Formats: sequence, C-alpha cells, structure tokens
Amino acid sequence: MKIYLTVLVKAKPEHQREIKDFLYGLSKSSRQEDACIEYNVHQSIDDENIFILNEEWESLDGLDLHNEQSYSKEFFASFDKLEEQPIIYRSK
Repeated sequence: MKIYLTVLVKAKPEHQREIKDFLYGLSKSSRQEDACIEYNVHQSIDDENIFILNEEWESLDGLDLHNEQSYSKEFFASFDKLEEQPIIYRSK
C-alpha cells in the first residue's frame, strides 16, 4: 500500500536559509531510496519560512526505513531551528 505524506515545516526566521538548504538536500537524498516514489519541497509564497513537503512512498516499511537514514535523523535533530514541530499528514 502506498503512503502519502504532506509535511508542513515552519523555520525560525533566523534559520530559514539553513532549513531551506537542508530540506532541498533531504529531498535529493530521499529520492535515491528504493521505496521513494516522489519527494518534493515547496516554499510558501505567503511566508518564506514555511515549507511544504509532498512525499509518496511504496509502503509503510519503506517510509520506516527512510526515517532510519542518517539524513532523516539529522532533520529530526534540527527541530530546535523550527518555530514548532512539523505537522505531518499521512494518507493512503
């Protein structure tokens, strides 16, 4: 079963550029994974500190494996540079 994610990330203004660069790099790395079908990052035109990630994974197992990758863990460790915890919507 495919898994779809929409993730809303709001960077602290002083970390906006760093988070932007990191998210685009995360997208590039994630697309190399076998279970990744799609992984796109978009920056809001209304608030440059907000990023929207649209992801599509072959399976929940593939997503779980993605979350164990070093670059995913690095993202999880960067949450102190965000205004709030990312909002994650999962669907099938």
